[in-house]
Amino acid sequence: MTNGWIDIKNTDMMLIMGGNPAENHPCGFKWAIEAKIHRNAKTIVVDPRLTRTAATADMYVQIRAGSDIAFLGGVINYAIQNNRIAHAYLVHYTNAALIIQDGFKLPDDGLYSGFDPVKQTYDKATWNYEEGGDLTGKPVMPTPASQQPHVQGSDTGQGQGYQAASPAGPKGGAAPAPILPPKIAFDLSLQHPRCVFQLLKKQYERYTPEMVERITGIPQEQFLKAADLYTSVRKDGDMKKVSTIIYAVGWTQHSFGTQIIRTAAMLQLLMGNIGRAGGGVNALRGHSNIQGATDMAGIFDILPGYLKMPNPGDVDLATYLKRITPTPSKPDPWDSYNYWSNTSKFAVSFLKAMYGPAATKENDFAFHYLPKIDRNYSWVNIWNDMYEGKIKGIFAFGMNGVMIGPDSQKNIAALKKADWLVVCEIYPDETSEFWRAPGISTDEMKQIHTTVYRLPGAGFAEKDGTFVNSARWLQWKNVALPPPGEARLDQEILATIFLEVRQLYQKDGGKFPDPILNASFAYTNPYSPSLAEVAKELNGKATADLTDPKTNVTIKAGQQLPSFAWLKDDGTTLSGNWLYCGSWTEAGAMTQRRGTEDPSGLGVYPNWAWSWPLNRRVLYNRASCDVDGKPWDPPRRLVWWDEPRQTWAGVDVPDFKADSPPKDHMGPFIMNPEGLGRLFVPLAGMADGPFPEFYEPFESPIANPLHPNQSTNPVVKKYKTDMDNYGTVDQGFNVICTTYRLTEHYHYWTKNNPMNVQLVPEPFVEVPAELADRMGIHGGERVKVTSARSHYIAKAMVTRRIRPMKIDGREMFQIGIPIHWGFRGIAEDEGKTAKTLANQLTPTAIDPNAFTPEFKGFLVKIEKA
Repeated sequence: MTNGWIDIKNTDMMLIMGGNPAENHPCGFKWAIEAKIHRNAKTIVVDPRLTRTAATADMYVQIRAGSDIAFLGGVINYAIQNNRIAHAYLVHYTNAALIIQDGFKLPDDGLYSGFDPVKQTYDKATWNYEEGGDLTGKPVMPTPASQQPHVQGSDTGQGQGYQAASPAGPKGGAAPAPILPPKIAFDLSLQHPRCVFQLLKKQYERYTPEMVERITGIPQEQFLKAADLYTSVRKDGDMKKVSTIIYAVGWTQHSFGTQIIRTAAMLQLLMGNIGRAGGGVNALRGHSNIQGATDMAGIFDILPGYLKMPNPGDVDLATYLKRITPTPSKPDPWDSYNYWSNTSKFAVSFLKAMYGPAATKENDFAFHYLPKIDRNYSWVNIWNDMYEGKIKGIFAFGMNGVMIGPDSQKNIAALKKADWLVVCEIYPDETSEFWRAPGISTDEMKQIHTTVYRLPGAGFAEKDGTFVNSARWLQWKNVALPPPGEARLDQEILATIFLEVRQLYQKDGGKFPDPILNASFAYTNPYSPSLAEVAKELNGKATADLTDPKTNVTIKAGQQLPSFAWLKDDGTTLSGNWLYCGSWTEAGAMTQRRGTEDPSGLGVYPNWAWSWPLNRRVLYNRASCDVDGKPWDPPRRLVWWDEPRQTWAGVDVPDFKADSPPKDHMGPFIMNPEGLGRLFVPLAGMADGPFPEFYEPFESPIANPLHPNQSTNPVVKKYKTDMDNYGTVDQGFNVICTTYRLTEHYHYWTKNNPMNVQLVPEPFVEVPAELADRMGIHGGERVKVTSARSHYIAKAMVTRRIRPMKIDGREMFQIGIPIHWGFRGIAEDEGKTAKTLANQLTPTAIDPNAFTPEFKGFLVKIEKA
């Protein structure tokens, strides 16, 4: 979340898409209701199903699953055409005025400039700014020949985010990637045909109400009402009101999921809603610590604190830091904080935390101990590699890979080929007992040679530590009760494995034992480290006496650091995660604070727990003020420029350089080298385009009306094993299917709880009444849903919550399947389920930026079982 749960109460308008918070985040959804009650906030819910969230909305709009970009692009077009944009915010706080190089092409045919059809990747050299100065009111000239893109950048075709550097990186001898120019040409009138705003306008003028209807199934008049209502906060140039966009995995789980979120962010930038109380783009995390897992590098291509992983081209620390550290790139008269310029301090402090005394300046702070990735190790690729015999074993800790999918049958087949599997769980699950999946005979079980180690772990109430919620709050929790029987704490299990492996390296040596032997593990009880000690290590401490020359404050060696502003790149500080620096200081555990004072009344609660970064509750909050530092809406002010004190002040921690006066025109989006919000993402930031373009889901019932010859995302690649099958309408797969969660169940483990099973005892398929009538299906009858991969059997729940839709002039149906049931569970569940898994149906298609599978829109057929 850019903002936070409680901040939702401050909004005037909510657009909820790709999420169902009333059912999946019921405690947090109360803040949306608070906004409706106390601010008369309006709510628009866009969803394939009439959910409980939709039932509370001022306007509900049914949409075809997977067509969200078309809807949002249409709203962008509507906002521009009707001048419902924040003009000053747009000019000064986004890259709308920046000029793009001559030679860049928009995707009228479905392809941006630079596409290589053989490699299915883009050469992104044309996706760059033009170097130059102020072109406001000047004649349009072509990009000088010296600036014309001519460098073939090394690129894996994956999105690279803020650092524009490939996770796999350049191979030996590859040409260097293009870089952003230090001084960018700009046009403050926004009239230059190659300025970002004009390109954006041209990109989305194709997203007319008629086109939106053809793609999404939303009638034009209903779409126009929704667009009018959402953009009404900017009617007549009003800048006091604010709107928020709320989403969840209904957006992320598509082959273009990242670009859906990008479209939402662009809409919010156009309307000036980022950085403001009641505004933002707010992701609802589906588990209590998903945010923390991402912060701590729970994905393959980052280190803790979102530092990029090294790659084989990073021959030393200096090369790595040069690759991943951006330099300022901005209009010359403006200023840019470019906070990622501190990357060296974050990286060296991380290496010191990892390797302690073994990390010295002389050995590059043990940089060569870190693994260097040379390929994509994302979730679906790991299971694909296991299926192809490239991965021989896997640790599954609190991660039910069989149920998660996609294509659960392929995942089961992959585990059959593995040499070993280690599962740490609190219940037996489908992964730890994959050999018992329906359809596997006793004789076939005897042919499975995978050795399975089942480790009894501890449940969330049986261990302490922090949860990091959607709002980035680190909240410490205490142990409620000890683990039962022989169950052990996670850190005890992991530490035991690590120390045993280290002993083997000490005894037998190895090809490269140094990282294992020299890893810092100086905990009081190394066989079961205290999570409080780990939390302190993540915060960081001084390894030598430090003195701030401005304040003359000294931190002694061994003391906890108060914030990441103290981090150094000379080895005198360590921090396991720079973003968490400030969470456990010499004053104690900020995460354990429970202060309920809220002087602003905005729900900031500065003394409740601790929010990264620096206890800041609303990111980019400098943008809540105009260029002179005065709040757009004084009653909801977060920060402001204090002229007498010559500093930024506020009820929230200013997300800005504290002493940068408004006259310096420093951009509020301090993590970007431009200092500006990106409507256009230059160079390698995105794999599939600098603007989002609507592409059909990988399995689609129609050709893309925008460009039928390029229906799907061009950089999404098909997996090619014998189990990777993709369905088409011609094969009879003519129904759109989406998956979702229920309030009464929590993913895959509440089926072990009698109370949850009693609440919803068996699986079902939500079937539109019109489709059921046509097929002679009655509520409670068993149906069989089949995709190109497998089938799913459950009872039909005939409903009017999903209605038939006209998609490109043809009547189409959508069905919905909850994900919770599998072939493991308690006795009360026996006989009430066919023991098929929802993710047996889903395809192995992934987003090329975040690598998330496409669970939310695929093709099936349905029949009586």
